[in-house]
Amino acid sequence: MSDLVFGLDTFGDVPEDDDGRPMSHAQAIRQVVEEAVLADEIGVDVIALGEHHRPEYSISSPETVLAGIATRTSRIHLSSGVTVLSSDDPVRVFQRFATVDALSNGRAEVILGRGSFTESFPLFGYDLADYDKLFEEKIELFARLLDEKPVTWSGTLRPALEDADVYPKTESGRLTTWVGVGGSPQSVVRTAHYGLPLMLAIIGGPPKRFAPYLDLYRGAAAEFGTTAHPVGMHSPGFVADTDEQAREVFWPRYRVIRDRIGRQRGWPPIRREEYDAEIEHGSLYIGSPETVARKIARAVTDLGVGRFDMIYSSGSQPASARLRVVELYGTKVIPMVRDILSEEK
Repeated sequence: MSDLVFGLDTFGDVPEDDDGRPMSHAQAIRQVVEEAVLADEIGVDVIALGEHHRPEYSISSPETVLAGIATRTSRIHLSSGVTVLSSDDPVRVFQRFATVDALSNGRAEVILGRGSFTESFPLFGYDLADYDKLFEEKIELFARLLDEKPVTWSGTLRPALEDADVYPKTESGRLTTWVGVGGSPQSVVRTAHYGLPLMLAIIGGPPKRFAPYLDLYRGAAAEFGTTAHPVGMHSPGFVADTDEQAREVFWPRYRVIRDRIGRQRGWPPIRREEYDAEIEHGSLYIGSPETVARKIARAVTDLGVGRFDMIYSSGSQPASARLRVVELYGTKVIPMVRDILSEEK
């Protein structure tokens, strides 16, 4: 499984410093850059930055931070995770990521999504009543832009384009583009329709329950006559030197952010028993390097995916602990997963 791709994802959660004080948003952004530089040095394949417009998160413009990372790294791929295309402009998204691609010598990629948070819609003047239609129209246009040829296009929610050429062009002639999907079969089919790679957000429950989505993607691609690319998955995790340390550092801060979001969505407060069960049987990859590696290997085998991205920050975990997560993931977890999968052949 040497071709298996490993990534790290973050929304730029605002961490604590070593004295337990919250960092500023500016400090948090610089912290992400340092984490990405370390990830590049130790062999992680991808760093993916998510877009949010909330006080808990520092990254609202992933491509801007990725551009900064591009100038300090040499090999790691630079991705969004995700870019909320519904509340953005497809032309500008393409231009910004093509610029990152130039700065990084071809290492940029974008993961497009509808957005599980809705703050960007009123912020940028979009009506949530158009939530589905916005994404449908904009991904259609974005797929056309990927050909890097003049585009004539019209829709109902964006001004039409007439023989419009978009710059800069990428040196490869194609910007790597994924679609992030959280569990909608319609989104899986749409991804297959455009022949784009699928990234599954698996953030709760046993990973194996997503197997039908992979079957649907491959079957739909065959029906449309498009390419079924290796599927990716991303899930939250946290690695420390021991299982106990990982669980205890992660839990109190994860509980705060989980319950804060849960109150807005009508979820009951999370209980410690649920947290422990999610680690044992669900989609939290928390523990020592060996524990996390074995769980990743099992999920990769069960689903047959070609990429695993771990969301390594979910709450205000201390900055020093986050750097340790990156270090352990790159130097311990990834080699262990490869060894486990090789032994299973």
